[in-house]
Amino acid sequence: MSAEIKAEIERLCLVPVLRAQSEEIGHALVEAMIAGGVTVVEVTMTVPGAIDLLRALKAKYGSQLLLGSGTVTTAAQAAATIEAGAEFVVSPSLHPEVIAKTKELGKVSIPGALTPTEVITAWNAGADYVKVFPCSAVGGASYLKALLAPFPELQLIPTGGVTQQTAPEFLKAGARALGVGADLVNAKAITDGRPGLVTNVARAYLEIIRQTRA
Repeated sequence: MSAEIKAEIERLCLVPVLRAQSEEIGHALVEAMIAGGVTVVEVTMTVPGAIDLLRALKAKYGSQLLLGSGTVTTAAQAAATIEAGAEFVVSPSLHPEVIAKTKELGKVSIPGALTPTEVITAWNAGADYVKVFPCSAVGGASYLKALLAPFPELQLIPTGGVTQQTAPEFLKAGARALGVGADLVNAKAITDGRPGLVTNVARAYLEIIRQTRA
């Protein structure tokens, strides 16, 4: 099961990080991203009613959308989000008990780490990918490349500072997928009544990924 989840994450190569002030905005953001070709979404626990939102998105989109949970810091949270429909579990930091619970339930684990010691510790704890966060704060793509030099087996997803401008550099440096926040998951575009902006940025990211891979 986890192999199929990983294949879809790497096929799309994009993990939009959903933060929103309400479930309603969350729904609208997902709808706008799906219109642009996005099939993977990470719903963070900072969204009010995040578990309910996961459950509702799962009911609405089913297998059309690969759902993950984000900002997960306890094993209980991991279990609750998986029960609600999350297929992958993301943390901003390293919590071995979250990795263990996620793997026990047969889902994909993406803990956050930054230093070489944290990154390899996360990997050795059973992570499927390591989210390098906040990546741009320590050099962006060049830092990712530096991490992969001694640890070529690592599967890294940079998050923090990924934009349309930096995306090609991150991919060339060895990123397995890109964690993208407000540059794509633009709640203001929704509250301003302009969901098309989100759809267009989604399309732009997928085109950048396609061109860079080619």
